[in-house]
Amino acid sequence: MEQEQAIPTVYFYIPEQVTILDLSGVLQVFEEAKFLGFNYHFEFISSQSKVNCSSGLELSALNDFKETSPTKNDIIFISGASTHQMIHCSEDQSFFDWLKRAHTNETTICSICSGAFLLAKSGLLNHKECTTHWGFIKKMKTEFPLLKIQDNTLFTKSDNIYTSAGVVTGIDLALFLIEERHGKQIATEVAKGLVVYKRRHATDEQESVYLQNRSHQDEKIHIVQDWIIHNLEDASTIENLAELVHVSPRNLTRTFKKRTGVTIAEYRTKLRIEKAKSLLSNSDYKIEHIANLCGYRTSKQLRMVLEKHHESLPSEFKNKLS
Repeated sequence: MEQEQAIPTVYFYIPEQVTILDLSGVLQVFEEAKFLGFNYHFEFISSQSKVNCSSGLELSALNDFKETSPTKNDIIFISGASTHQMIHCSEDQSFFDWLKRAHTNETTICSICSGAFLLAKSGLLNHKECTTHWGFIKKMKTEFPLLKIQDNTLFTKSDNIYTSAGVVTGIDLALFLIEERHGKQIATEVAKGLVVYKRRHATDEQESVYLQNRSHQDEKIHIVQDWIIHNLEDASTIENLAELVHVSPRNLTRTFKKRTGVTIAEYRTKLRIEKAKSLLSNSDYKIEHIANLCGYRTSKQLRMVLEKHHESLPSEFKNKLS
């Protein structure tokens, strides 16, 4: 009789000054998977028995990482902490040796946000694609020139090593792992259970399209942007938008481009593409209905726009568009 496979353990390595969401976001994804019937064992490990979170909360009764032996079926998550803490980390060589043994055992090893600095210090990221929070990219490139650091991406996979941009993107990475292990439908169910609006892909930009082009302080342009975001199915004219904020169409056109760096048409197209990608990935709607929801009269119009931006589309979308 074939021996039953052991329950996988998810090890959460918790450094001093850990960012609590880097830990709790990932944990909640696997909690939800357990609720759906997928058995996981959790173990909270560190180099010390208790640590202080960056928020001041103390976590105690942590297990010594040296007492564990992760296997191929297990997962290690290295949570992020303050940049200063990661760069001047207290972890000694025994921790890096432990990581290397886990890597040799083909354990899935993941870093969240600045946790990538610990992976980099271990040498496991040398000559591998990786990422971290956009605010730490420059420093990581300087400190670790052998790394193939990817700018503005949510997470990367290189063999059995995964790195994420951090904070909420830890949830994106955890959902990706659930999909790899249990299939897309289960990952979607987990996301729904967490009330996650959409499951993002690794190649999505770290800065949401809904936040891009909004670093200005022009209240009227913000009003126009908000209206466009909430009315993408509406084929409003420049005249309609100008009337909304009581300026001339010519003035609105000029000011919008000056403040945002893009035209109104370009901005609306970016938003429509993002919405279409989300609906294609996370709904069972017909392509005609998705086109209408995104402000296009026919699916042919939507296909033309998406094909024009073909490089930004994950391969799974192509089947729906064929």
